[in-house]
Amino acid sequence: MKIAIVHDDLVRKGGAEQVALSFHNAFPEAPIYTLSYDADSTYPEFKECNIKTSWFGKLIKKEDQMKRLFFPFGVMAMKQLHLKGYDVILQSTTHCAKYIKADKNALVITYCHTPFRLAWNPDSYEAVNKSGFVKKTLYNAVISMLKKIDEESARRSDLFIANSSEVVDRIKAAYQPKREISVIFPSVKCNNFLLTDDPKPDYLMVSRFESYKKVDLVIEAFNSMPDKRLTIVGKGSREKELKALAKDNITFRSGLSASELATLYANCKALIFPQLEDYGITPLEANASGRPVIAFGKGGVLDTCIPYQKNASKATSVFFSEQTVESLKTAINTFETLIFDSNFIRKHAESFDENQFVSKIRSFVSTAYINNQVHN
Repeated sequence: MKIAIVHDDLVRKGGAEQVALSFHNAFPEAPIYTLSYDADSTYPEFKECNIKTSWFGKLIKKEDQMKRLFFPFGVMAMKQLHLKGYDVILQSTTHCAKYIKADKNALVITYCHTPFRLAWNPDSYEAVNKSGFVKKTLYNAVISMLKKIDEESARRSDLFIANSSEVVDRIKAAYQPKREISVIFPSVKCNNFLLTDDPKPDYLMVSRFESYKKVDLVIEAFNSMPDKRLTIVGKGSREKELKALAKDNITFRSGLSASELATLYANCKALIFPQLEDYGITPLEANASGRPVIAFGKGGVLDTCIPYQKNASKATSVFFSEQTVESLKTAINTFETLIFDSNFIRKHAESFDENQFVSKIRSFVSTAYINNQVHN
């Protein structure tokens, strides 16, 4: 079985990129095809992989440039990328990995983090949502084309895997797959995280600085609680604005090594997770460090977290029900009255460890390949 891995782009660090690395660990001989690759901006483990970029990626490597030129040049480049001679193509995607060309008899398996957000949920982008009439008209024209391209490309997928229960219905609505959608949860590398007996009083948030991540909500909450400290790790398009909003009890960090981030997780009082995510890997990273999560109780956390109900020693999180300052503050105040069991939390995270994910992906691909051979 000759297999190729395809991932949208490798220009950042995030949960989707961790899935691509797990695919590599499952099938280490498989090359990874991608739109663009910036070795300095994504996980260093990719340097050990056989990365093959489109022609676009040979010219454009930085994330901001890639986003500006994605339409039409990035789209064109991926549509022109023909993967010849492979029995199985395993795609990790939200957008353009599924645009590639495959041999007619190749089995195409699409691991979908969520349908292309710009095409199927454009109002989640601040630039689109707040644009004026002329710019909004142009956006709508581009979005209409992207939606058509995305939908047509998805038809080449023989099987879909969703990364969470939250995403299954989105895949059905966007792509109408003919076969049942499987769910395999992304993993956390528990060995990369450590437990400590003496966590510090600081809360932690690890996030990109984009509107839907709700970093501003957390800042506003901690601005009104000057006795509580918060460390925010990340960067993004709203960095300058968010830093200007924060008061002195909030610290910003970025460019951390894996060990530095692991230390922050282990030492935090709890991770704050205010956004609605398709899955969200950071709650599991906090749990792998024995630390609980204060999370907005919708989306992927319903698959990965055990919310506090009556017994904090058998829980991994406290949920809040609305994305408002008051709802978050209420959850924080409730959390501070509880005692969690760090060993229980760590053991829960271990049920999502990478070894299990790798085993499930190998089994899924092998079974699908055998069944495809039988039917062909």
